[in-house]
Amino acid sequence: QVQLVESGGGSVQSGESLRLSCAVSGYPYSAQCMGWFRQTPGKEREGVATFDSEGSTHYADSVKGRFTISQDSAKNTMYLQMNSLLPGDTAMYYCAAGDYCSGSLSALSRYEFRYWGQGTQVTVSS
Repeated sequence: QVQLVESGGGSVQSGESLRLSCAVSGYPYSAQCMGWFRQTPGKEREGVATFDSEGSTHYADSVKGRFTISQDSAKNTMYLQMNSLLPGDTAMYYCAAGDYCSGSLSALSRYEFRYWGQGTQVTVSS
């Protein structure tokens, strides 16, 4: 059974940092697509940062230069380091895994991912 469990969310001030973690079990971690998405009420879930099937990283334009995705294969854990947080980053953040994705359009599309965590809330106040 595939499980993805996020942690590390919280409430911070604008300009501060947070690091999200995603512990993955029951899934061949070395495959394929892994990444972070976020969603606010009334909006679609959007890709934030992902690894595609070739191991390339992809970022939403709104987070480039501020967020960094990484992974520790030995620990089956993925991370999202978020620096210089803005109120617009406030959302529920989800980690996700998929079988195959390639290129930014694919790797940042929620439709390519079929396993999802329960989410962790990030709130940034001004």
